[in-house]
Amino acid sequence: MSNYTIKSISENYKMTAYGVLLEDYNDWAGNAAKTAAKKAEITENGKLAELLALADGQEYQINYVIEGKAWRGFGVMGELDVEGALVLNFLAGDYIVVSGTGADKDRLADEITGKVFGGLLQEITDYKYVGPGNSTFVKAADNGEFYGEMWLRAKKIEG
Repeated sequence: MSNYTIKSISENYKMTAYGVLLEDYNDWAGNAAKTAAKKAEITENGKLAELLALADGQEYQINYVIEGKAWRGFGVMGELDVEGALVLNFLAGDYIVVSGTGADKDRLADEITGKVFGGLLQEITDYKYVGPGNSTFVKAADNGEFYGEMWLRAKKIEG
């Protein structure tokens, strides 16, 4: 999992998502519960399916900073005018891209996120994660497993 690539995005882009503010960034269990509850809510009420139908059908798990607080949600690429959803701005530039594979579609995004923030970012010495957000997608792979990528905006460290 220590492999990563750097990819450059030439234009700013937007994502539209439903999510929840996380009051205490270090409350891992509480944040996981809030995130799971939000995912269940937007799945059950059809809001996530509505977003997916309006976009290309690819779901993203998104982490973002809003007014200095952590926010986590689920959404799609593009700017959509949907009640209750937020439109998040992602800036052009270099992105650290970390990929992973696994058998459990519902866990893979969290596994990639855990590995990135659990040590991989500290191993990368030529780029620094600058945010304000990141996104992860998971899709079916040809071998019956799942493939995912996390994209994190970064700046090259000079020196």
